Amino acid sequence: MKTISILILTSLPFLFGFSSKLVFEENNKLIWVTNYAKALKDAKKSKKTLLLNFTGSDWCGWCIRLDKEVFDKAAFVKYAKDNLICVKLDFPRRKKVSPEEKIQNNKLMTQHKVEGFPTILLVDAKENIVLRTGYQDGGEESYIQHLKDAIKK
Repeated sequence: MKTISILILTSLPFLFGFSSKLVFEENNKLIWVTNYAKALKDAKKSKKTLLLNFTGSDWCGWCIRLDKEVFDKAAFVKYAKDNLICVKLDFPRRKKVSPEEKIQNNKLMTQHKVEGFPTILLVDAKENIVLRTGYQDGGEESYIQHLKDAIKK
């Protein structure tokens, strides 16, 4: 009994430290919307630009790299929260997406003539394409500037 009490007491700081780190990390995650109609409505209301991410999240190497080098970084998350509504239009091979989401994603892929992954589109609230891009070398700061330059025009 004494050993169990000591083990629990010595573990508490690690448990509390870990849980507070999880809360911090959750607050710094990019929020991806999967419902395009809702995202468009929110963009009109908030006057933010849509970032459409056509991705093969579980198989496309460049998509995974873009997530790790840009979308998962704190600087990009902050920029996106203030300026963008991020829409993930996923075409996974192993993960499941709902039938409605598949139909929506295929329709948008055809509408925007997406031919490869990742394709990133910046779209204004009137559904005009502001920028068509993809993976870019240089990390999150460079990518943020790339988006800012397109939105300014």
